[in-house]
Formats: sequence, structure tokens, C-alpha cells
Amino acid sequence: MLARRQPEPSHRPLIAVAAATVAAAAGIGWLLQRAWKPKGEPDQRVAQSLGAGAAILCASVALDSALEHYRGRFKDRAMFVGPSMALLGLGTAAYIAFRPERANDKVPKIALMTVGATGLIGLGFHAYNILKRPGELDALNLFYAAPFGAPAALTLAGLYGVIAGEMLSGSQYVRTRLPKHTAGLIAFSLMGTVAEAGWLHFRGAFQDPAMYAPVTIPPLAAMAIGAAALSPRATVVAEPLLKATAVLGIAGPMFHAYGIHRNMGGWKNWSQMILQGPPLPAPPAFLGIAAAGLGVLPALKEPRK
Repeated sequence: MLARRQPEPSHRPLIAVAAATVAAAAGIGWLLQRAWKPKGEPDQRVAQSLGAGAAILCASVALDSALEHYRGRFKDRAMFVGPSMALLGLGTAAYIAFRPERANDKVPKIALMTVGATGLIGLGFHAYNILKRPGELDALNLFYAAPFGAPAALTLAGLYGVIAGEMLSGSQYVRTRLPKHTAGLIAFSLMGTVAEAGWLHFRGAFQDPAMYAPVTIPPLAAMAIGAAALSPRATVVAEPLLKATAVLGIAGPMFHAYGIHRNMGGWKNWSQMILQGPPLPAPPAFLGIAAAGLGVLPALKEPRK
């Protein structure tokens, strides 16, 4: 007796994701304007850029996790939590980007702390998903099981938003140390994102020379902003490298779209290739981190009084 064929999943969620991608692209452009041209007092400008960076990071996580969890058919109800919390983070961080003077209010801080904590819990779920498989931490599971990157990015976005609020507290710690510690966090964020991109591009055998870009430019930017935390003179080097990383975050989806085009069926088979091909929403994570880093650089350059 022939096995009963399972019905194909509805394409409606994919159409919704495509519409959300267009909306996200427009929103990211709007947020970039806030990150590149912040207004107000120096601390408010830093908070504004951190909020914009966190919002871009949340947008990337929301779309990426929605696609990945849809591919997993949302088998566990907990799979709805990641995209939902990423949307909460997106809305809250965008609010900070446009109203930086309210970044230290209780409601945005609680929301972003919740988003960050959800990311940590998500890391636990993804680790369990890997460890329960035969072979546990072998290369095959790390290639194809639940990724660590998305929940970690959610935690980072929550941290950026909370730090944005702390920038307005006016404490001595903010004047002397918080910008330096934030620069260190951004360097760590870049290196973590590089590790994930490098691992997945290794899975793709670096078939295109452009696949080396995410493992060359962002590490240099990470080292530069890490050095800027120790010496303000390093900001001269960090700024162009962070801008190059931001450009990489914008160009990445275009390269991934070309990668989908090269797969069997290409964009004519979009409903399958958008799930199996290179992830379109992932590269803007570099853009969000770089935007946050560029916002912190002025606080490292200027003496804090």
C-alpha cells in the first residue's frame, strides 16, 4: 500500500514573509537615517544609534527565525516565541531610535530585558535541539540543526536597547566606562556573527569568492573597535571599517538572492528556494551591529565630563 502523501504547506505565510521583507527594507532605511544622523545631546545621540542598531538586528532575527521555524513547520509551540519577541524588540528599539529621550523609561527597558532573556532561553532550546540528536556536537548537527546565531542576536539586541537607556542615566560610570564596555560588546558581537557566517559559508564550500567577505572585513572592524575602547586614536581606523561592515550587511541579501537564483529552479521555484537557499534576512545582522558601533564611536572620541 502506498504511503499517504502529506499535503504541502500553505504558501500564504511565505507571501506574508515576502511582504514583511519589503516593509523591513523600508524600515531599515528609515532607521539607518536615524543611526547615521542622530540628533540631540551627545548621550541621546548614542542612545539613538544603539536603538537603531538593535531595531535592525531584531528585524533580521524576526524574518530569519520566522522562515526557519516555518521550514520546521512550527512543530513546537515555543517556535512562535522567537519571531514574536523579535517583533517586540523591533518595535521597542525603533521607538528608542525615534524618541531617544525616552530610552531610560521603565516600559522600554522591561520590554528589551525580556527580549534579551528570551534570546538566552532560545539558546538553551537550540542547544537541546542539537544535543538530543545522534552525534550531538558533530559537524553535521552544527550545520543543519537549530542555529545558535539567531537567539544570540536577540540577546544582543536586548542588551543594546538596555544600554541605550543607561546612556541617559548621567552616572559617573556612563561618563567614564560604559562607552568602552559597549565597544567591547560590539567587538564580541561582530566576532560571534563572523563565526556563524564563516561556519555556514564553510558548509557552502566558499563556492563564490564573495563568501570570504563576511570573514575578512567584520573581524578587522571588531579588532578596530576593540582597540578604540582602549585608545581613542583607533576610532580613525574603526569608523571606515564599521561603515564597510554596514555596506556588507546591505549587500549580503543581494548576494544571497543571487545564490537562490543559481540553485535548481532559481526564483521560479521561490517557495522552496527561499527556505533551502542562502538566508536572505541574515546579513543585515552585520548592518545592525555596525550601526550601533558607529553610534558609540563619538563617545569614545570625545572626553566625557
